[in-house]
Amino acid sequence: MTLAAAGIIAEYNPFHNGHAYQVRRVRELTGADVVVAAMSGNWVQRGEPALLDKWQRAAAAVAGGVDLVVELPTSSALQPAHLFAAGGVQLLAAVGCRWLAFGTEHPDLDYDRLMAHLPSDPTTFKRFDQTYASLFQGYLQSQTGITLNAANDILGFFYALANRRQGDPLTLLPLQRKGSQHNDATIAATGQFASATAIRTAALAGDWAQLAAVVPATTLERLQRDQLTAWADFWPLLRYQLVSSDVADLHQLYQLSEGIEYRLKRAALPAATFADFMHAVKTKRYTYTRLQRQAAAVLLQAKPAEMLTGPRYLRVLGYNATGRAYLHQIKKSVGLPLVSRADRDWQRGVGALDDRAGAVRTLITGIDQDYGRIPVMFPDSARLSRKLP
Repeated sequence: MTLAAAGIIAEYNPFHNGHAYQVRRVRELTGADVVVAAMSGNWVQRGEPALLDKWQRAAAAVAGGVDLVVELPTSSALQPAHLFAAGGVQLLAAVGCRWLAFGTEHPDLDYDRLMAHLPSDPTTFKRFDQTYASLFQGYLQSQTGITLNAANDILGFFYALANRRQGDPLTLLPLQRKGSQHNDATIAATGQFASATAIRTAALAGDWAQLAAVVPATTLERLQRDQLTAWADFWPLLRYQLVSSDVADLHQLYQLSEGIEYRLKRAALPAATFADFMHAVKTKRYTYTRLQRQAAAVLLQAKPAEMLTGPRYLRVLGYNATGRAYLHQIKKSVGLPLVSRADRDWQRGVGALDDRAGAVRTLITGIDQDYGRIPVMFPDSARLSRKLP
C-alpha cells in the first residue's frame, strides 16, 4: 500500500488545541494516510527562541496526532515570511507530500489575483518612514482591492507564491482558523482555543489553570516539567556579543545593514533587559519582529552565505509507526539527504548553523540538541484522542 501524505508548515510553539484540530481536519478533508509537519527548530520565525526545544515540541506534536516531524532549518525558519514559506514548501515537496494545509483568517483569498499584481521593481518599498510589510500590503491592496494584513493571510499568500514558483508541487488546502486571533495576548475564560502568543505568556507566568483548557494534556505536562526559554534568558549572551564586537564584524552578519548595526551596538550597554533593548532600537522602518531576527543573527553569528541557502537536508525529529513506515516508503526517492542522527560531518558541514543554534540553547538549558540525538518515537496508539470539535 502506497501512503499519501499531507504537509503542514508549523512552529508548534507550543502545540495546542488549535493545532490538534487542524491535524484532524487535514485528515478528514484530504484522506491522507500520513500528516507531516515541517517544524521550526530552536529559533522561530518571529526571531524568538522557542519556548520548548525542538525535540520536546516534536514529541508533543506526534502525541497530538502528527505522524512525522522534520526540522525546518534555521536558514528558513528564522526568516521573513516569503523565505520561511519557500523553505517549508521545498521541504514538504522533497518529502513527497501531496497537499499543503495551513490555517488562515480568510481561506477564500484570491491568491492568483494577488500573485498577478506583484511589483516588478524592488525599489517600490525602499522607504524609511514605514515598514516593508506596510508598504507591501498597501501596494497589493491598491492594485487588487484585497486587504492582506492578518498574519496568517499573509503567510498563506506566501505559501501560494512559493508553491507557484517551485512548480506547484503541492495542492493547497487553506483552512479557517479556529478561536482567537494570531496575536491575542490573553486566554478567554471559556473555550478550547487560544493564540500561541497568549499560551506562551501564560506558560511563562505559570498559569496552569488557564492553559489546561487550551492545550492537550501532553503539552501541559511538558510545559510544567521542562525548562521554558524566552529572550530574557539569552539577553546576557546577546549583550556581550554586541558590546564586545566591532561594528565592522557586525556588518558581516545576516541582514545587519543600513546602519542598524550601529544602533544595536549603541543600545546594548545601557539596556538592562531585552525589552529595554528592543524599545531603544525600534524605528518606523523596522518591526519588532525584524529587529528580533537581527538580534538572533548576532547571537547565532549567522552569515548571509548560511542564511540564503534554503533546506539542504531533511532532519527527522520524531515519528510514530505510520510516520516511520512512510519514511521507509520514500527513502529512495526523497529529494534531500535524510538525516536521522547528526554526526560530526553534519555538524561541520550543512548542519553547522543549526548545530550552533542548538548549542546556544544548551548554554541556557544544559540539554544537548544535536550530536548523537535520534528521532523521538511514539506508537500510533499514543496519539492524542481526536475528539476536539
